Order: sequence, then C-alpha cells, then structure tokens
Amino acid sequence: MTVASDIRAKTPDELTSLLLDLRKEQFNLRFQRATGQQENTSRVRAVRRDIARVKTILAERARSAVAG
Repeated sequence: MTVASDIRAKTPDELTSLLLDLRKEQFNLRFQRATGQQENTSRVRAVRRDIARVKTILAERARSAVAG
C-alpha cells in the first residue's frame, strides 16, 4: 500500500508509469482470481485503492494547472 505523501512527491511522468504498473497488477490479480490461483485476496483491494490515489492526485494537479 502506498502512502499519499509518497505519491505526491513523484513527477507526473512517474505517476503515469505507476498507474500503468498498478493496472497491470490489477489485471494479473483478476486473472489469478478467475483461475483460482489467488493467495493474497487483500492485495486486490489495496491495488484498487492505490489506483484511486494516483488518479486523484493526477486530477488535482490537472485542476491546479488549469486554475493557476
């Protein structure tokens, strides 16, 4: 699980690549669940929340760029 302050310290390019990595992990976890191979079920929730954190911070930065 990533802390929001760690995410805020990253550049937009780093956030975009982090988002891509998290989405790939989410896909792999969904695939594992479908095939019955998933061991750590709590990781699905953590990845989903990390994706939301990254998207929220990217949206905040986009709003502040337009406003200011």
